[in-house]
Amino acid sequence: MNARKLSMNKACVIMAVFLVLVSAIQLKVLYFLTNDVTVVLCGLSYTMLTLLCVALFVALIRRKLVLFSNRFCELLDNMLTKETEPPQAAEEESLFYKINHRLIRLYEVMRENRNIVAKERADLQELISDISHQVKTPITNLKMINTTLLEQPMTEEKRQRFLLDSGIQLDKLDFLMQAMIKTSRLETGVISLEKKMQPIYDTMATALGGIFLNAERKHIHVSVECPENLAVSHDGKWTSEALFNILDNAVKYTPDGGKIHVAVESWEFYLKIDITDTGKGIPENLHGTIFKRFYREPGVHDIEGIGIGLYLAREIITMQGGYLKVASEPGKGATFSVFLPHEHGKRGRCKIDE
Repeated sequence: MNARKLSMNKACVIMAVFLVLVSAIQLKVLYFLTNDVTVVLCGLSYTMLTLLCVALFVALIRRKLVLFSNRFCELLDNMLTKETEPPQAAEEESLFYKINHRLIRLYEVMRENRNIVAKERADLQELISDISHQVKTPITNLKMINTTLLEQPMTEEKRQRFLLDSGIQLDKLDFLMQAMIKTSRLETGVISLEKKMQPIYDTMATALGGIFLNAERKHIHVSVECPENLAVSHDGKWTSEALFNILDNAVKYTPDGGKIHVAVESWEFYLKIDITDTGKGIPENLHGTIFKRFYREPGVHDIEGIGIGLYLAREIITMQGGYLKVASEPGKGATFSVFLPHEHGKRGRCKIDE
């Protein structure tokens, strides 16, 4: 018989039959050796008393096991449906202390997993809502342009202007999709940052290269103070992406003829990058809000952008163990400070003017 398939009731019956048979054999042997009925009756009484004690003990153990299994199943059901934490059991009061202790650990793991799943679900819903909101405007504009081109007669010059507007809306959609792809890949861990010790000068140069053309169009003077040989552990590609987003915002919100200054300095535990502009400034109550995904101030909707640059920049810097903060007042420009951790305490400065 397979011991794994043997039920508790069958085991008790088999044990009882076995004990009765053993007792009968012992009494028969006793009678054969003594040939005295009185001795056999005494042996029979003792055997029956022993069997009764064993039966009571087995019944008590069985009852305890049944009660424990019922309570165990009830606890598991509550943990799965009602999120009830298992009660604490004192070691001296319960034989099942170890099981109860592990149940508590299991419950804590389950609760943490529930919280993670709930947060991921909320983030996904928020992301879908943000995407639908951001995509709605350029798609609506494209539909209007397409309907106008199809239904209304117009000159070649006007048609070219409509096609140019259509291209602008397509560029917005493409930029939005690319930004969302980068964000989702970072958040889901599809892309992992590869930090290595390398000069921050090269990373900064890559980021600056993306904004010089727009800065020249607005006659914005860009100056940089950066040690050429200063190295810090960071991901060059993604850090330049973060710095570019901050610099691009500085160009957008700095008026014609303004200034942008970049200063890089090595501290004892961090490398600090300050990006200062002479733009419109940011109210103090919005210093935390501007880093939210798709957030844009009500008064800047006439300026090109979708409000994801600063959010992406903060995510990239945070994933490398650093942090990002802003200091600004309305009408006095803004300074965005990027802090990247490093193990070297070198200090140095060099100056570059563009």
